[in-house]
Amino acid sequence: MSSILNVLGISGSLRKASKNSALLRTAQGLVPEEMTLDIFDISDIPLYNQDVEDDGFPPSVERLAEALEKADALLIACPEYNWSITPPLKNAIDWASRKKPSPLDDMPVAIMGVGGGAGAGRAQQHLRQVFVFTNSHVMNKPEVAVRLRETNFDDDGRPTDQHVLDNVSSLLVNLDAWTRRLQVFVKEYEDYPQGY
Repeated sequence: MSSILNVLGISGSLRKASKNSALLRTAQGLVPEEMTLDIFDISDIPLYNQDVEDDGFPPSVERLAEALEKADALLIACPEYNWSITPPLKNAIDWASRKKPSPLDDMPVAIMGVGGGAGAGRAQQHLRQVFVFTNSHVMNKPEVAVRLRETNFDDDGRPTDQHVLDNVSSLLVNLDAWTRRLQVFVKEYEDYPQGY
């Protein structure tokens, strides 16, 4: 088990001026000492189509799978579209889940988001449901749901309110601990494949 945790960040928004993408960039500056955070761009992943899969996984999907395989944990920032997650994010998860073995299996996950009203809270709940199927382990707390109307942002779309920065920092510290606990559990389970 490496002492440095490699976290992969994915934004559910494709907008250039996305505040969720900016939230991920903010998180890059707040990671704990023994953590790295690389952001993966899902904008060039085609819509899932089994006919395409039958001909071979597209290069962008192969890059996503490779990035997930190298990651110790996943950090997602997603807005809310019609009370749910965004189509590009769901599409990326669908593609990744088709790889055998799936790079999402046993993956520690943390979720955050910027949105109107409940701060993308409903999207986060739907995302948790999706990750049940992929056998990914979503951290329950702390929750980071940034409300657009109640938050100040700089010219690059990054939040400037200290309580938001503190919440993101807390999320990252907890993701570090969550991931390390799960790594120990998975290793123990692999040592006893018949179960306990």
